[in-house]
Amino acid sequence: MLTTTNHPNSFADVEQTRPILGHVGLMVDTLISNASLEELRSFARATLASSTPTVTAAFTAAARSHLAKIRATQSLTAGTLFHHDGDVWRPTEELPKILERCRVLYGAGMGVAALTLLKEVVEKSVGVRWEEDSPVEQALAAIDADLCQAIQSAKEELDRAGEKDSDVEAAREAREKLRSALMASKHEVEEWEGDFPFESALWSVDLWKL
Repeated sequence: MLTTTNHPNSFADVEQTRPILGHVGLMVDTLISNASLEELRSFARATLASSTPTVTAAFTAAARSHLAKIRATQSLTAGTLFHHDGDVWRPTEELPKILERCRVLYGAGMGVAALTLLKEVVEKSVGVRWEEDSPVEQALAAIDADLCQAIQSAKEELDRAGEKDSDVEAAREAREKLRSALMASKHEVEEWEGDFPFESALWSVDLWKL
């Protein structure tokens, strides 16, 4: 009686000779396509935490390549980040989206691009008024923290690039434009005797020598 077990063209032989990587790749793609966003985040964190630094470097390099392709570094073109209803100012729904984009950029090691976007956020905050512990004050505190993180990311970006003249010039330009925006915000807030919300960021900018 014939069986397919030893037949060279049998399904079993095909399965045995198929590259394991291809089979795993298919399964992993199925996993990625069907897992929830929170599950994917958990998988990525667990994998990177248990891997060597080279794996993390490859992960962030892939992220930078993707972000460049989708033009995630482009400047803000429109949109109001703060609005007021009578005398009460509030952040708009657009602000968290912009900050998420900035965090993706500086988290992937694209700190200079993140600073360019955050500079525009600072500019759009000029003229806004807020009370202590208000949603606007909390949002501005988060922006201040993001600015500090993006500056650190930009420093690491320059180290990774070997401080090429073009990269240093781009970082220097981003730094100077950001400082100008911060100083404009500081002067405007002082006019209405408010508390300048970006003290940490301004301090970090002044310490960043290029």
